[in-house]
Amino acid sequence: MKPILLISTGGTFNKQYNSISGRLEIDTNSTPLAEIGKKWNCPFDVVNIIGKDSLELNISDRLLLLATINLSKHKKIIIIHGTDTMDVTADYLADSKLDRSIMLTGAMVPYYIDPVEATANLSSAFAYLQLLEESGIYIAMSGLIGSYETIIKDPKAGRFIEVARDEKHTIF
Repeated sequence: MKPILLISTGGTFNKQYNSISGRLEIDTNSTPLAEIGKKWNCPFDVVNIIGKDSLELNISDRLLLLATINLSKHKKIIIIHGTDTMDVTADYLADSKLDRSIMLTGAMVPYYIDPVEATANLSSAFAYLQLLEESGIYIAMSGLIGSYETIIKDPKAGRFIEVARDEKHTIF
């Protein structure tokens, strides 16, 4: 098995309810990844960076993500990312011409509220990445896995869908 690095940037996947503030907040320790990892017989390395909702990510955050990838020895990387700007980060990483296989995934519902979707998305990303031999940027969400150019979020439906490459920017 080839080693996989998980880079956790925050996002809904890692949100938990704070009973004092009454708000959902990012678990910057990525406890869900540790909980999932304990149940799997395939260890992975986890790096926690940024710790934000993806709507709050800026160019400095994406530069930090790119630097983390470039400094890593791993050729296969999963990025736990918020769904609202997953496409922006995917485009940014694709423009960087990285010689690695990178899979972005996340969750529409926090792991702490319902662990099924987050676990399914991570499991799909992990399994697909194990078999993937081509470098590139990919997304695993809503039971779909493919190029970042064809797997996009449909905000009206509240899930990800698959489109033809030339439809990506004209569908909405």
